[in-house]
Amino acid sequence: MSEGSSFMKGMIVGGIFCLVMSLFGTFSPGLPSEFDEHLHHHLKPVSKDELQKLSEAQMSELTQQVRVYCLIMVTPKLLVYWATANNTWSKHCDKSVFYTTEFSKALEAVDLQEQDEWARLRKAIKHAYENAGDLRWFFVARPTTFAIIENLKYLILDKDPSQPFYIGHTEKFGELDYVEYDGGIVFSFEAVRRLVEMFKDEDKCPERGRALWKMPEEKQLATCLKYRGVFAENGEDAQGKGLFNKKSISTLISDSMNQNPADVVEACCSDMAITFGGMSASQMQVMMYGVYRLRPYGHDFHDSLIFLPPKNSDND
Repeated sequence: MSEGSSFMKGMIVGGIFCLVMSLFGTFSPGLPSEFDEHLHHHLKPVSKDELQKLSEAQMSELTQQVRVYCLIMVTPKLLVYWATANNTWSKHCDKSVFYTTEFSKALEAVDLQEQDEWARLRKAIKHAYENAGDLRWFFVARPTTFAIIENLKYLILDKDPSQPFYIGHTEKFGELDYVEYDGGIVFSFEAVRRLVEMFKDEDKCPERGRALWKMPEEKQLATCLKYRGVFAENGEDAQGKGLFNKKSISTLISDSMNQNPADVVEACCSDMAITFGGMSASQMQVMMYGVYRLRPYGHDFHDSLIFLPPKNSDND
């Protein structure tokens, strides 16, 4: 009995040791010391007052420079979401490319022949970087995400894509800040360039995890980016409300009705929201109608900027 008890204790201690070592191997704590002092940013769009200082020619030039490459990650099993994203919000991207796990005759996509989500995301980002042309902003989304691309362009209007921006709804995991995948992820060209370079370092940014359990791709992404000095930044409006939502609009309103019944809409979401996650196909169709088609007759919003659709686009 004594020998058996010692054996079991040894097994337990050994298992705990393996878990701890695996944990350290995955989280890679030995990041360069100069990155430890990063101050978290709250990125907000340019103010209306600042816009009014610009001439029409300057504003027109700005809107033409802010162009977005959308990467939508899909699978044939979610064909209805794939088709809906293809027919709704993705038409407002300057270039939208669907990346799939396997070939499908139904819709056009880049077949990455990869089932592992982290490995597939890496390949998609690398492909986008190599085929971006003169596009300098990248937006990564799941097929269940609905995005208002014009609001995204407004957020990054005065941001420099040659700087390493990595934007969305941020969360913390220990000492690691990361952007939630379900709310969509925005990268500047420089951030993607550094990330693609980082992919070559299998020790710091492995394609296949070496831990006993898999870390979500959004956290693996944040770890690789942090090694190259690219940090997660939270996208907010002028009032500090988040612009990237991992929940659907119906869930957010329902939560607000329960928590803030006296001020449901104001407490729910930003007027300049960029994304809503976890959307069903029918919800995305309704959002498309509400955002782009429904208009009160005779009402003009007097927006200072106009984001023109891509040439030959059938967007709304």
